[in-house]
Amino acid sequence: MDPIIIILIGTAVVLFCIIVLKLRAVISLLLAAMVTGLLTTPELIYNFAVHSGMSNTEADSLALLSVGKRLATAFGNTSGKIGMLIAFASIIGVALMRSGAAERIIRSLLAIFGKKNTSLALLTGSFTLAIPVFFDTVFYLMIPLVKSVGVRTPEKFGLYLMTIIAGGVMAHSLIPPTPGPLFVAEALNIDIGAMIFGGLVIGIITALSGSAYAVWANKKWELPMRDTADIHIDDLKHFSEKQNRDLPGLWISVLPVILPIFLIAGNTISKMIKTGNDAAITSFQKNMVNVFSVAGEANIALAISAIIAIYLLWSRLKDIKTFQKFIYEALTSAGIIILITSSGGAFGQMLQQTGIGIRVQEIAVNYQIALLPLAFLITAAVRTAQGSATVAKVTSIGVMSGIGSSGLYLTPYT
Repeated sequence: MDPIIIILIGTAVVLFCIIVLKLRAVISLLLAAMVTGLLTTPELIYNFAVHSGMSNTEADSLALLSVGKRLATAFGNTSGKIGMLIAFASIIGVALMRSGAAERIIRSLLAIFGKKNTSLALLTGSFTLAIPVFFDTVFYLMIPLVKSVGVRTPEKFGLYLMTIIAGGVMAHSLIPPTPGPLFVAEALNIDIGAMIFGGLVIGIITALSGSAYAVWANKKWELPMRDTADIHIDDLKHFSEKQNRDLPGLWISVLPVILPIFLIAGNTISKMIKTGNDAAITSFQKNMVNVFSVAGEANIALAISAIIAIYLLWSRLKDIKTFQKFIYEALTSAGIIILITSSGGAFGQMLQQTGIGIRVQEIAVNYQIALLPLAFLITAAVRTAQGSATVAKVTSIGVMSGIGSSGLYLTPYT
């Protein structure tokens, strides 16, 4: 069977399971991976393996593996790459939310930008928080603040709401250590620091574009404020009603956010300085390169930041049962994300093994132009159909990384 047909069937299975059957993303992705694996012949797998640089013996071994073993290996490989990072990021997010540190960050941004620039402050705040914190957490975190500001200027409630969505979605979709960009970086073997830098640049541009649309849409449509009984929002409103003296300090609040970015970016920069200049760099520079090579590794950087966030949470609570409950919530949330991302990684590897890269290479005469719309359309279609940026990325990266492994090189944001 043609790899393109196999991929269309696999993608259709994902969408059918999520949209029609209302199955969870984990089950949908694993079922699609299984269907894709069953439709892929040993000949296609062998050709893929050889084209990927494996020896004939290794290619034969992979082609003879059962679908279950190939699926389990793919699932484990993805989980091993990003599981710890997602767990640490989840702990940081919950600690920021539950300690009041996130509220402190938002209030400080409002103080810096002023009331006239409230929408810009909210955009910046949601963009900053969504780098280490999952978007749903950021959204629930900022809704009480949007409501408290919207009570004073109800005509701008829609503007405030759309700006936090623009900032949070862009950061969550483009900048590690959030799962989607992290998975893309790992799948395409892109340096995490480079991914962060590129994500920041593109994220700022797209977030500002989203903010401009929010200004236009707010003038065109009226969005009245509505009450909600969501318990998570009520919990977050508790922090919005606190006095500044009851919240943690700004520096300790923002440290878990900026520290991993600083360490990972420092590791990337130090590698650039060292490359080809071993004889020219000083002993101090060598020591700094060594420090950043350890502390700037993504797992270590997030671990350090998580320890700081845990300390911050404990210093505010000092109640062992409540503290354990919040950490448990963080790890439970992380576990779900790890399952989704690993299932998507397994599906992606099953897609690669169809030899889609080889097939597209055969038909893409003007591939440098054609691949960009292809990557965009696949991701946009899956995202529009089921809503999750992470699922959209892990679905489309299976196709695009397969193309990249066939000699058609991709940039991080293809």
